[in-house]
Amino acid sequence: MDHIPILRMGEFLLITVQVDMHDRLAISLQDDLTEQIVRYNSRGVLIDISSLDVVDSFIGRMLGNIAAMSRVLDAQTVVVGMQPAVAITLVELGLSLPGIRTALTVERGMQILRQETSRAQAAWLDEDLPDERSGSSQEAV
Repeated sequence: MDHIPILRMGEFLLITVQVDMHDRLAISLQDDLTEQIVRYNSRGVLIDISSLDVVDSFIGRMLGNIAAMSRVLDAQTVVVGMQPAVAITLVELGLSLPGIRTALTVERGMQILRQETSRAQAAWLDEDLPDERSGSSQEAV
């Protein structure tokens, strides 16, 4: 397998990692994902790693990098389905995966993405509206 499929689900992208990722495959995923975030103006990325039994420091860093790149491109990242052994390994390697939300199931991950994107949208709207509480008016004289 020379790439991992990325599915579009509305404003979100879904990645299901069903094979052990080697370095080249992880880099390919990173490139494909960032391209698709921009192409579809995606607001969130859900990465299902329930099939991964083992991770190494490279894959852990790659997940962190994917989340950071997604965030720079205005998309949230949620990793779902992490096996206990994978969680233990990541912690033992000192990889806390900053910027990545986690959930046990795809359903919960989608719920988190919907909540996060709704909050981000509300915050963006609040920034664009004039502050009516201050009583100031910006009318032309």
